[in-house]
Amino acid sequence: MIVLGVDWGRVRTGVAVSDEMGLLAHPVESLRAASAEDLIRELVRLSVERRAEEIVLGLPVNMDGTEGESAALVRRLADQLRAASGRPVVLWDERLTTWEAERLLSEGKRLSRSKKKEVKDQIAACLILQSYLDSKKRPPQ
Repeated sequence: MIVLGVDWGRVRTGVAVSDEMGLLAHPVESLRAASAEDLIRELVRLSVERRAEEIVLGLPVNMDGTEGESAALVRRLADQLRAASGRPVVLWDERLTTWEAERLLSEGKRLSRSKKKEVKDQIAACLILQSYLDSKKRPPQ
């Protein structure tokens, strides 16, 4: 099953997709949408193009487990995306994914500042999606 992974951001939204077996996450692109409606339209388009059967949307949870304003926005986005796409939308804890993406970028090859910002969102989407995919492989405890 192909799954689309999304790292929502106020400026850019990173998108990743799994392989057909649902084992590995791969970066797709970073979206810059003028409105929530535009973002939803783009995510629906990508889910159709990539033949995704499910969408995983990173939920920005605070380090203490509480949810703030951004989490409320993402929950609304999830509802709208679910209605527009007709696909299941799973909310997935995204704590530390942006930090991890930045760490990975600092260890890699040199990129311009603007390219790093764009790639960082895609890597964060990959990390969210890969975490979700890995959780599906684990036997229940």
